Amino acid sequence: MQTTSLIKSSPNIKGLACRDCGKFFEISLNHACDECFGALDVIYDFEKAKPSKDRIALREKNMWRYRELLPFDPVDAIYDIQAGYTPLIKAKKLGEKLGLKELYIKNDSVNPTFSFKDRPAAVGVNAAIHFGLDTVGCASTGNLASATAAYAARAGLNCLVFVPANTERTKVAQARAYGAKLIEVDGTYDDVNRLVSQAADLYNIGVVNVNLRPYYVEGSKTLAFEVAEQMNWEAPDAFIVPTASGAMFNAICRGFEELRQLNLINEEPSNPIVAQAEGCNPIVKAFKKNSDHIEVIEKPKTIALSLAIGNPGDGVYVLKRLKKKGFAEDASDDEIVEGICLLAKYEGIFTEPAGGVVIAVLKKLVDEGKIDRSDKVVCYITGNGLKTSEVISDKLESVTLIKPNLKELERVING
Repeated sequence: MQTTSLIKSSPNIKGLACRDCGKFFEISLNHACDECFGALDVIYDFEKAKPSKDRIALREKNMWRYRELLPFDPVDAIYDIQAGYTPLIKAKKLGEKLGLKELYIKNDSVNPTFSFKDRPAAVGVNAAIHFGLDTVGCASTGNLASATAAYAARAGLNCLVFVPANTERTKVAQARAYGAKLIEVDGTYDDVNRLVSQAADLYNIGVVNVNLRPYYVEGSKTLAFEVAEQMNWEAPDAFIVPTASGAMFNAICRGFEELRQLNLINEEPSNPIVAQAEGCNPIVKAFKKNSDHIEVIEKPKTIALSLAIGNPGDGVYVLKRLKKKGFAEDASDDEIVEGICLLAKYEGIFTEPAGGVVIAVLKKLVDEGKIDRSDKVVCYITGNGLKTSEVISDKLESVTLIKPNLKELERVING
């Protein structure tokens, strides 16, 4: 399959720049600095990129309403499936349970493919179209596979998705339903990522989180933009992000920084928080040791498979941010399950284990006094629990089977 038109890059982009040495590059299919091998970021001309609150408010309620701060604008709806502008819900009952006055849930589990990955996948696939590629792909723990496959289907591109062999079956089925060719790798996510990194250039594949990564990560910034807009253009005091590679955490921080630079908000959040699973917590371990070095976890062991990345690509950049402000904390499998159940029971939101990690870390940090009980706190819930329901099925109340008559029903109701 071949796309019939190319998407133009935003007129507000200056180019790409290395995070480490600052070397500048033109917009291209490039993701690493040829001098120091540092990651590349999209650089905007903020003299040109001046979105106004009034202009944004008039636009369609999806992630592209912030188009001045994104690298591409899919003017043709064929390249979009309406990701973004998901609900920000005041979690009054859960807040009271945990002793918080203002707790909010950013529920990104209601995106078109039921995770936040729709945001970066949308930009990554549009980047592939911009560069004239007819095949896209990704290395994934599940959610990105589905999101990339869905956008590829919408745009008419071939799609190859690579996942560890232990990826949840529901997520695997979802990606296949969109028409992607699924390749399971007998290994960890890091093994998958190394293989796909080699394949990207060899087979001319636009791998959204490898050779298209500078553009791909920009999609996650919209999680900051939306929260600020939904809070009447104010930033929360604290926010908690489930963290694997670290890309989403960095993108959200950068999103708030850009809003402050453009005077769309007065202050950035004072307490950004990384949440990881205890069985795969390389960033948390480094943070608690006050180390600049990430020790790779070779064999992650956690029910939060979507966070099971033992060698986080953006981990060192997360640590740099956390040295300035914020915390990093982890949660055990039992705490993750408790977090899933707390969010479901008190707010009616069913999350996958990554969301359980967030709620568990929230509870722990409130109890330890590391989150002020009067703070405005946002929890990013990034994936839907229906994708991973087997994780908690044996932890729930047993099912009662009765005959179809009132006598048996009365016996159950009256205990």
